[in-house]
Amino acid sequence: MSVETVRAFFAEKAPDIEVIELPVETSTVALAAEAHGVEPGRIAKTLSLRVGERNLLVVARGDSRLDNRKLRSVFGGKARMLDAVQVLALTGHPVGGVCPFGLATPLPVYCDMALRAFDEVIPAAGGVHTAVRVSPQRLAELVGGTWVDVCQQVE
Repeated sequence: MSVETVRAFFAEKAPDIEVIELPVETSTVALAAEAHGVEPGRIAKTLSLRVGERNLLVVARGDSRLDNRKLRSVFGGKARMLDAVQVLALTGHPVGGVCPFGLATPLPVYCDMALRAFDEVIPAAGGVHTAVRVSPQRLAELVGGTWVDVCQQVE
């Protein structure tokens, strides 16, 4: 069902973007990078977080790590990762296929500025075998994303 909500999202908002289905699993950054033949940084991972009483998504480059100090500064509190059950309930997507498209619940989406290093990134598309190729700017525009600096600098 999750991939269908993503397909519906793109059919309505960006019919030129095709959902890519692969025969291999792409549920981790390493698997996705290998399957798509790109460097891990180009995989746009979507992280589901809770800060205080708020749930939110952060889309970050695949080779980055969240910076707790920056998260606290930007979001005003300590962020914690949601568990797989919470992620599925809020996003409608399974862990490994989470993306900011076709969400089950409206959630604020934040895009880490380090994504801008690439002309094209590859986020999941609602399943562990699906993805899309999109520019970071277009990704943010499609989901109403806000640009933030919440990750450690990539070396």
